[in-house]
Order: sequence, then structure tokens, then C-alpha cells
Amino acid sequence: MKHLMRYLKPYLGLILAAIALLFGQANCDLALPDYMSQIVNVGIQQGGVEGAVPSVVRASTMGKLRLFMAEGMARRIAGDYELVQAGSEESKKLEPKYPASSKEDIYVLENIDKAERDAIEGEFAKAFLSVAGFEKIAALGPSRTIQAAAGAIKAEYIAIGMDEAALQRAYMLKIGGMMLLLTLLGAIATVLVGFISARVAAGLARDLRSAVFTKVEDFSLREFDKFSTASLITRTNNDVMQLQTVVVMMIRMVFYAPIIGIGGVIRALGKNSSMWWIIALAVGLISLLIAAVYNVAVPRFKIMQKLVDKLNLVSREDLSGMMVIRAFNMQGREEERFDKANKDLTGNMLFVNRVMVVMMPVMMLVMNGVSLLIIWIGAQQVAQSSMQVGDMMAFMQYAMQIFFAFIMMSMMFIMLPRAAVSAERIAEVLDTEGSVLDPAVPISFGQGFSGIVEFRNVSFRYPGAEEDVLHDISFTAKPGQTTAIIGSTGSGKSSVVALIPRFYDASSGAVLVGGVDVRALRQSELREKIGYVPQKASLFSGTIDSNLRYADEDSSQEALVGAARIAQATEFIAESAEGMQRAISQGGGNVSGGQKQRLSIARALVKKPPVYIFDDSFSALDFKTDSSLRRALREETGDSTVIIVTQRVATVKNADQIVVLDEGRVVGVGRHEDLMEDCGTYREIATSQLSEEELR
Repeated sequence: MKHLMRYLKPYLGLILAAIALLFGQANCDLALPDYMSQIVNVGIQQGGVEGAVPSVVRASTMGKLRLFMAEGMARRIAGDYELVQAGSEESKKLEPKYPASSKEDIYVLENIDKAERDAIEGEFAKAFLSVAGFEKIAALGPSRTIQAAAGAIKAEYIAIGMDEAALQRAYMLKIGGMMLLLTLLGAIATVLVGFISARVAAGLARDLRSAVFTKVEDFSLREFDKFSTASLITRTNNDVMQLQTVVVMMIRMVFYAPIIGIGGVIRALGKNSSMWWIIALAVGLISLLIAAVYNVAVPRFKIMQKLVDKLNLVSREDLSGMMVIRAFNMQGREEERFDKANKDLTGNMLFVNRVMVVMMPVMMLVMNGVSLLIIWIGAQQVAQSSMQVGDMMAFMQYAMQIFFAFIMMSMMFIMLPRAAVSAERIAEVLDTEGSVLDPAVPISFGQGFSGIVEFRNVSFRYPGAEEDVLHDISFTAKPGQTTAIIGSTGSGKSSVVALIPRFYDASSGAVLVGGVDVRALRQSELREKIGYVPQKASLFSGTIDSNLRYADEDSSQEALVGAARIAQATEFIAESAEGMQRAISQGGGNVSGGQKQRLSIARALVKKPPVYIFDDSFSALDFKTDSSLRRALREETGDSTVIIVTQRVATVKNADQIVVLDEGRVVGVGRHEDLMEDCGTYREIATSQLSEEELR
């Protein structure tokens, strides 16, 4: 997967922005249980009194409190308050808020920092409890001491005349408002992270598909022998989709889960460090579960994509060969073959899904068990006055956040192995170096290009083969002439012409076009000079017009019509009311084999190249159409070099030069008449196809 990281570089800024937003979202989520704890502890149980440091206290009460304080602390606290005497101008200002200030002296808290408040709060709490008559103060924890003191402070506020309900309502609204704000900020962060992750994942998928397709376009036939078409389709679509899905989840979960998990641990221990073992127990159980699932499921993921390849291969073969299947009544056999591939994939996926289905109930069982354990232990601590109810509730929520962080990580552990397999398969394509490459310093044809094609002692062996299929091939095809290559099936005819446009490279010797070794040229410049008609005619979905313009988009309508006329395609084009705009289905499935060949020939003629290669391109034509087409070709191609591969002697009989191949070797070169006398192989082929009268 690391091989594909370079494709994430353009999106690094968006990823960092998503991480920053996730930090913000996590902080919002982590703050909510703490605020909930404050609402329970302070808003409900303490009636809105936030701590044991009162904002205002009667002078009479202050005198009683000092009796229970150390002398130094009493002086310090006195310095933090301002004495407001009854009847003074200051008391009149405070009277609306503190009605008792008109009748007796009060102390009003000045602006002090948090450190000073924390320093005096404990002494204040104990003093208030002592004055109020509480016993066993030393047995109370710090939070419970402050909570107990808040009751006495609340009574003091009531004595001063403050509105008790307003005090509680103001605190609840303040904390509730903070919770709503944090929830809103968290929701905004969630939406933005979702948008960013989707954008990054979609962009990565687009770039990977483009990179794979571009790479495949540069493959030679050697690389296509290594990767099946079905496998390349799966890698371009299914594998890229797997990566797209996992990138969305990674940005959303892999970064978020550690933040919320670690933050939850820190905040939970801040609420009550004595229950740390509950969190450790839950994390340990979940870790064991994830490890077990990982070890069971990962081996299955490694074969899942291969099973998808197999299913695509069977589907593609069955759909493309449907007529053959029906002709031989093999529907039952193909159904069994498809059913096996389908069941293999389904069984593998069901096994993985069963493992994941088991995991979730176990996780929920552990989570609910942890909740009960926290309530049980927490209730005991509340009863012992060492913990507040709100803190216990917050601890439970933090434990759930930690738990869900591990659930998110477990989901990623399940998804990552399959994504890693997909990434390896994509990287395998991207890292495959083509066997046919442009030279570092290419040579250009330059001016005065001649379409002469020459083979000099060329031998060729297919990748992985033990023997050469071509042996020491030498001949020259000249401009203005037609060179025919003939031989029995498997003699190497198509292999010879595949070396000219560099679909393969010769194992030894040299192929020259225009006097230049094809390996010294850019492939694009070489192929620009060649009009190639393959053995298997291939058309693209669209129209006849768009297929002919594939050779030259700027070609005029007259040129298209002329090419169709030479290729003997005018008659069947005119049969349709749409003419050149007649629709062509995928692969040319709605036209006959002969019509596909004629359109392929017309497409090459539109290009008007100096070199034409017809690789057994007349096999689906009847003899009359074949003869008419060759006659028109001779008139049209004029000064071009024409190379025709065929098994028909009638097609090559009038060629300027005939190259006869037998088991990958040239056994004869010359005209028809000469070869009939001097080449036994040619004579054997000719007499098997034509009568003596036709051979003359």
C-alpha cells in the first residue's frame, strides 16, 4: 500500500485540515461528559452553586467561618473580599441583587484568579461545613466536601435574599448552552471531515484509475499476456473502489479513534483514577477479540480478489462467446462453471461476514458488562462520599467513548487487509515496466520519409517460451508495392507483422522502417506512419462515422465516404437510413464479421499512412468482395508500402512480392509464378486452394 502513497501527496493539505477538524471534533465530544457531570453535580445537586468560594457572604457569617480557619488563611481570605457596610452608597448599588445588603454588612468577592480560588476553596468548604454542624468532614473526598459546603453557601445566598431558582436556572442555561455549542461545533466538524474525506478518496480513486489506464495503454502484448483482461478490469474498478472506501474510513476513523481513545482515558482518569482497571480490562478484552478476528479473516481477504478476478473472467468469456455456447448446447456446462466461481466467492465472503457478525455482539456484551461494573463500583464510591454521581456518569461516558474508539479501530483492522491486497494488485500493474519502451534519445524520421520496411536476420521468441517462433527472417517491403506474407496456420505470419509497429520487439536482428531501426524511434512517431488492420476486427461503440474518424478526427466527410467506397462498405452503409450515423454497438456486435472487417479497413484508409499492414484482414470477405477491394486498394495506396498477411493464395496471387513462411522460417520470396516453380511449400498451399486454371 505504501507504493501508492505518492498519489495522496496532492491531497496532503486536505488530509491535514481533516486531522485538525478531527482534533476539534474530539475535543467537543470529550468535553460533553464533563459538562454533563457539572449539570448533575452543580446544577442539580448544588442548586447552581459552582464551588465552596461564595461570591458574597454576610459579615456575621464570615466571623463564624474565621473561627474554623487558620489565622494566616483567615487573613488571606479577608484580603480577597471587600467589606460593604449597610446603608453605604455601594450597598445601595448591590441592593437589587443582594437585598440583605441594606440591613447588614456583607463581604463581596473581588476578582481573583483560578489559582487563588483553588487555594482557599478547601478551607472555605470545611469552615462552612463546621459552621453548619457537619460531622466526619475529614472522611469526605475533596469533591464531596465542596458539594456538601455548597448547601451551606446556598443557604447563605438565600439569607442574603438572592433568587435561588434564578441562580440554578442561570447555571443550567450556561452549561447547557455550552453543551449545545460544542455539539454544534462537533457536528460542523463531522460534516467538513466527511466532505474532505470523500473528496480525497474520490480524487485518489480518479487518479489511480487514470494511472492504471495510462499504464495499460503503454503495455506491449507481452504485458497483456501477464495480466488477463478480466484481471485488469477488476484492478481498475473493484480494487480501486476498495481503496476509495478505506481512505474515507481511514481519514474519518483511523485519525479520530486514537484522539478520542487517548483523550477519553486521560479525562476518565481525571474523574476517578481508582477505576482505571475497568478501562484496562475492557481494552484488553477488545484487543484479544480484534486479534482473533484479524488472524481468522485476513487469509480469506488475500484470496477474495482473485476469486473476483475468476468470476469476472468467466462472466466475460460467457457473454462474449454466447453464440458458440448456444451452438454447442453448452449452456449447462457454462452455468456450472459460473455457479462454481460464484459460490467460491460467495462462500469466502460469507465466512468473513460471519466472523464480523460474531464480533459485534461480543463487543456489545463487553460494553454492557463494563457499564454495569462502573455503576456497581461507582455506586459504592458515591455511598462512601468519595465520588459524585455526575462524575460516575461522566466516567461511564468516557469509558463508552474509549470503547467505541476501539470498535472503530477494529473495523479498520477488518477493512485494511482487503484494501492492502487491492493496493498490492494495483501497485503490481503500476510498477510493471513495459518491455517495449521509447529510447532515452529517440531518432526522428525527418524529411523525405520513405515507407520501406526491412527485416534483417530477425528472430523472435515469445516471453517465457523455450524456442524461437521466428528464425532469421529477412526481406524488404518497398513503397508502391504489395508484399504478401503467406504460410500455413502457426507459421508465424502475424508474429512477423506484430514486430513492425513494436507490439513486440525482436529477440535478435533488426526491423527497419524508413531506414531506421524501430527500437530507435518513439512509438507514437512510428505508429503514426502505419495503418494497421488487425486479424480480429475491433470496433468501438458509437457510429460508423465516429469509428472511421478514429484514424483522423479532422477528416472530411468526402474522405470518409471515399475510404468506405474503397473498402467495399458503401453498399451496406447505404442500406441503413442513418447512413454514416448508423449506431455501432460495443465490439461491433450489430454488424457481421465481413462488415466489421470492411469498416476496419476503411478506418485505416482514412489515416492515409505511408505503410499499410493487413493482418489476415480479408478472411471474412467473399472472393468477389476480396477481389474488388484489392483492386481498389492498389489504385488508392499508390506510393504506400502494403503488407498483407493471408492464407488465401487468391488474395496474394498478384502481389509484387510474396514471402512464404514455414515453421517460422522464410522458405521462399518472389512473385507467384516464380514461387510455383521454386518453392514447394507455396506450391503445396496454392494447389490445395486453386485449380490449375486458376493458378495460371
